[in-house]
Amino acid sequence: MNKKHGQLWVADKTGILMRYLWLIAGMCIFSLVGQAVAAPAVTGLRLGENGKSTRFVIDIGQDVKAEVFTLADPYRLVIDLPAVEFKLDSQGSGEGRGLVRQYRYGLFDTKTARLVLDLKSPAKLDRFFTLPPQGNSNYRLVFDLSPTARADFIADIRKPKAFAATAPVTTTLAPGQSLREAGRKRIIVIDAGHGGNDPGAPGAAGRPEKVITLDVAKEVARQLNSTGRYQAILTRDRDIYIPHRARYGVARKHKADLFISLHADSFKDSRVRGATVYTLSENASDAEAAALAARENKSDVLVGMDLGEEAPEVANILIELAQRESMNYSARFANFLIPELERRVQIRRNSHRFAGFLVLKAPDVPSVLVEMGYLSNIEDARMLGSRDGQMRIGAALVSGIDRYFKAIDREHFQYP
Repeated sequence: MNKKHGQLWVADKTGILMRYLWLIAGMCIFSLVGQAVAAPAVTGLRLGENGKSTRFVIDIGQDVKAEVFTLADPYRLVIDLPAVEFKLDSQGSGEGRGLVRQYRYGLFDTKTARLVLDLKSPAKLDRFFTLPPQGNSNYRLVFDLSPTARADFIADIRKPKAFAATAPVTTTLAPGQSLREAGRKRIIVIDAGHGGNDPGAPGAAGRPEKVITLDVAKEVARQLNSTGRYQAILTRDRDIYIPHRARYGVARKHKADLFISLHADSFKDSRVRGATVYTLSENASDAEAAALAARENKSDVLVGMDLGEEAPEVANILIELAQRESMNYSARFANFLIPELERRVQIRRNSHRFAGFLVLKAPDVPSVLVEMGYLSNIEDARMLGSRDGQMRIGAALVSGIDRYFKAIDREHFQYP
């Protein structure tokens, strides 16, 4: 090999070596970045008893800070962590023991994971500490609880910041003004009920309500968008909890033409099955509707929020009239939707019912709550958990929406 060729060979080999070293360095940097952004994994949750004391333990892959506070009526201890990944084989809740009746967990917002311990009676947090890993174990966050008097429990309560009330509507469409601007797609907001540390109803087929509603919501959105006539907007696109006001706030923010909240209830009699459509009314159509609304309306409180007295949604007579008018349109949409559901899935007798659901209280957006079936019934649970069942629900909603807007266009109905 001559000197010139030898220099070229060395240069080539040096270049290859440098590129190789840069590649290795890049891979190491990428690995370190990936590790830095990875959410801590929660791999275990468990309760234990020692005399009158109850211990709650969180197994987690990293040492994290926890914020703890209590809420009353019902008694709850709330644990907030940085956003974590729950690698647990459960439906978002667990059975209680000792002072704890049950516990629930999930993402509360984009930066926070929340665990809520529903207490059987007033209890205080005696101590909280972190145990480092031993052998193959993870970090352990340990919370020790003991009984306390109600007065002491109330005195220690720290109320989390309440969500601001949605601003009231101050304008209405003028008489004869067209609701739909030329060429504008109608906006349909699809709300997947529950989520995060509010799992909703447990599923007889192994999947909780929060998972079922999100799967169906995504399928409905897909079908609506594929028509080219609608723009579907989801209130949530992942497993996270959103308060009622924020849910219908999405509809108001986007000036939605319809708001549809999806749910799947449970019932003490596992033979009961079938879909039901609910619209807003201050007077419930029956005791079952009233009980369902009461359960749903409590979810903001149960996930660790205490909003105090509800801010009035109807700020003046114009808003009250707007809400009443929207309730009429909601009922009209329900009447178009129910036959489309009946063609594709089982529905209940008296399938259109009325109750005071907070999530339906947007004063200017027609809104319905669809109970797609009963997760306590194995047939409904399997249907709602299947791809075929979710597609049938989606098709029914699209057909019902089509019929509703065709009627409005044909008869020149105007929103307030």
